[in-house]
Amino acid sequence: MIDTPTATTRQPAFAELFAAQYHGLVRLAGLLGADDPEDIAQEAFARLHARRLREDTAALAYLRATVCNLTRNRLRHLRLVRLRRPDPPEPARGGEHAVLAAEEHRELLAAVDRLPRRQREALVLRYWLDLSEREIAEAMGVSPGSVKTHASRALAALGRALKQEEDPR
Repeated sequence: MIDTPTATTRQPAFAELFAAQYHGLVRLAGLLGADDPEDIAQEAFARLHARRLREDTAALAYLRATVCNLTRNRLRHLRLVRLRRPDPPEPARGGEHAVLAAEEHRELLAAVDRLPRRQREALVLRYWLDLSEREIAEAMGVSPGSVKTHASRALAALGRALKQEEDPR
């Protein structure tokens, strides 16, 4: 008659294996880069407990392989999560920030209003309506080269105007 291990004889062997190998498997998972090595080691033991191995001597090899695979899967998952992570929400701004932003916006619009008509049209069509140079040229009735010239001159004039408002010497 062949002696097969029962649940009662298997339990102490499993508890002894856990006591003897748990810390080493936690260390292995940590060295492999797991951010949660204790969870990885516990999961490896849970999988071993749910599985019947043909040889008790294969348990340690099974645990090590499971720790390696779980760590690899966890790192792969975290890498994908980090790639798909949405941008963090904008920090809450105080009332002072809103006042400053409104003032800067007002200054910008005032500077745009002071631009010559063609330069103002080129900037508004480009940056507020997001039109291409070809579309702007058609709307203004000028060549694309003229659009580039008007937009370039307008941006330079805005830069000078806004710089003067910041530093009125």
